[in-house]
Amino acid sequence: MMKIKKLIGTLLAGMMMVVMVGCSGVKMEGEAENNTANKKSDTIGFSISTLNNPFFVTLSDGAKKTAKDNGIELIVVDAGDDAAKQASDIEDLISKNVGVLIVNPVDSDAVAPSVESAIAKGIQVISVDRVVNGVEVACQIASDNVAGAKIATEYLKELVGNDAKVAELQGVPGASATIDRGAGFHEVADTSFKVVASQTANFNRAEGMTVMENILQADSTIVGVFAHNDEMALGAIEAISAAGKDIKVVGFDATDDAKAAVAEGKMAATVAQKPELMGQTAIETAKKLIAGEAVEKSIPVEVELIKK
Repeated sequence: MMKIKKLIGTLLAGMMMVVMVGCSGVKMEGEAENNTANKKSDTIGFSISTLNNPFFVTLSDGAKKTAKDNGIELIVVDAGDDAAKQASDIEDLISKNVGVLIVNPVDSDAVAPSVESAIAKGIQVISVDRVVNGVEVACQIASDNVAGAKIATEYLKELVGNDAKVAELQGVPGASATIDRGAGFHEVADTSFKVVASQTANFNRAEGMTVMENILQADSTIVGVFAHNDEMALGAIEAISAAGKDIKVVGFDATDDAKAAVAEGKMAATVAQKPELMGQTAIETAKKLIAGEAVEKSIPVEVELIKK
């Protein structure tokens, strides 16, 4: 009888040990899934304002090349200059659980809620070329658009003189590049020129031509034009050439077409940014963020005036 009791006790002790070992490996329902969901991937998402513009194509190419060289998965989505589509694109990137979001805003105000949503999900955000208004991002990478526009306008002043009639072709309304380049232009122009027209052509070449045609119909005595980007400047040049006018045009971005136009004497000057370097810097900064390294809040990229 004592042997049987001893055997039963041994069996009970063994069963308790199995239960305890088993319990140590038990997870609450959803625990594994939650841990996976909260862990950010090493993938980088890049929401770009448009790929229908050589400047932003070069920006995207710089990012893609750097990502490939570093073995980083990069998802690039094109907003097509549509703020609503950009919001949807960012929502999709958030659902993909990207580790870092790089955003080149269509509209610096409109993109803010989407960026806030990404940050709330634990995704670190880098803005490139244009800022996100009202939101503190991990890093901002951009040219000094105000300084660039200022040196461009000062050069235009050298060419056409004081009190000359000039026009301004503005970029996409609400974009920080539009705001900053406009500020730099007016810092000089408001005390040096008679600005007879300031109209948007949405950073688009075809619109730049149409808007310039309309401006010339309203006042054919204009002698200078500052365009917020090269695409609009090149469109303006087409309209000016068709009208048989000699008008000095200064652009911004130093795209290949613009630099060729400057070399040929069709365009007075352009401001050189370095979009490929911006894209490269954005990926290198994102890589540091994923690794948990500290980065600068603002990384400026130099600009320079390109003239014949």
